[in-house]
Amino acid sequence: MTYVVTLVSDPGFPSLTEDFIRRAAEVLPHAGEAQWLGKGVAADIPFTPDEPADLRALWTAVRAALGPAALDVILQPVEGRRKKLLLADMDSTIIRQECVDELAAEIGKKPQVAAITERAMRGEIAFEPALRERVALFKGLHPHTIPRVLSKKISLTPGARVLVQTMRAHGAHTALVSGGFTLFAAPVAEKVGFDHVQANELLLGEDGRFSGLLAEPVLGERAKLETLLALREGRGLGPSETLAVGDGANDIPMLREAGLGIAFRGKPAVAEAAQARIDHADLTALLYAQGYRQEEFFAEARAQLNPSDWKRKYGAMEKAHERTRL
Repeated sequence: MTYVVTLVSDPGFPSLTEDFIRRAAEVLPHAGEAQWLGKGVAADIPFTPDEPADLRALWTAVRAALGPAALDVILQPVEGRRKKLLLADMDSTIIRQECVDELAAEIGKKPQVAAITERAMRGEIAFEPALRERVALFKGLHPHTIPRVLSKKISLTPGARVLVQTMRAHGAHTALVSGGFTLFAAPVAEKVGFDHVQANELLLGEDGRFSGLLAEPVLGERAKLETLLALREGRGLGPSETLAVGDGANDIPMLREAGLGIAFRGKPAVAEAAQARIDHADLTALLYAQGYRQEEFFAEARAQLNPSDWKRKYGAMEKAHERTRL
C-alpha cells in the first residue's frame, strides 16, 4: 500500500522548504518524489513501506527529523484521501472563541465559566453537566445579547470558509456540529457555508429571557458521533469517506469514527486520540491533507472573512434590538 506524508505550514508565514522536505523523506521507507501543493506552504511525500506501516512511529520519526520547525505532519494511505463528508466542531475550531465564555463575559463571569469550559474540553469533567451548570448562569439574560456578542467578539478561524466552500465545490457534504448554541451556530454556519448545522437550544422563559435551561437531550459527544453515523448512512458513504475536526474531549468519539479525524489545536487527550493533529497551520491544512492543490481552492472563498462585514450585519441587528427595547 502506498502512503503519503503531507507537511503543512501556516500560510500566513510560509516556512516549508526543500530542506525540510528532504529531512522528512530521509526517514520514510522508499520515499518517492515530493510534490508541492502550495509553494512554501504544503507538500506531499509518497512512500511505500515493506510491511504494514506503523503510522504513529513514522509520524514521530518525521517530527523528530523536522526539529522545532512550525510544521504539521499528516500521514495516511493515498487511496481515499478526498472525503465526501465533513463534520466540524464550532468553538475553538471553526471560530476562534468559546461562545459560552463570551456570553459569560456579558454577566461578568467569564473567568469562572472559562475555567469550567477548559476542564470540560480537556475531559476532566463530563461535558453535559458542565454545560448545564454554565447555562444556568445565563438565567434572565436577554436574547438581544447574542447579536452584540456575535458582532463584537466572534471571529472565524482562518481557512474556515475556504475549507468548507472547496469541499462543497467538489461534491462533499458539510456539517457544523456544535455542543454550543444554535443562536451562534446558525449564523456561523450561514457565514461559512455549511450544508447542515446542529447545536444546543437555549430555552426562553415566559418573560422572553433565557431560562437558564437547555432543550434536552443535550448535544454532547454521543450526539456528535450519532450525527456522523446518520449523515454517513444517509448519504451511502463508507467510514473511510468521512473527515471530522475538533479540539475538545466531546469530539473524541466523532474523530475516532471518521476516516480521518483531525485535532485542530486540540487538547492533549484529543491530539492523542485523533489520527492527525494541526498545531501550526490554519484550516486549509485539512484541504492539503486531502491532496488538494492551492489552485483547486474555491476561488470565491479564498478571501478570508472581512470582519467589517460581520460587524455590519450583527451590529445593525443589535441596533434594531436596542430600538425595540426603547
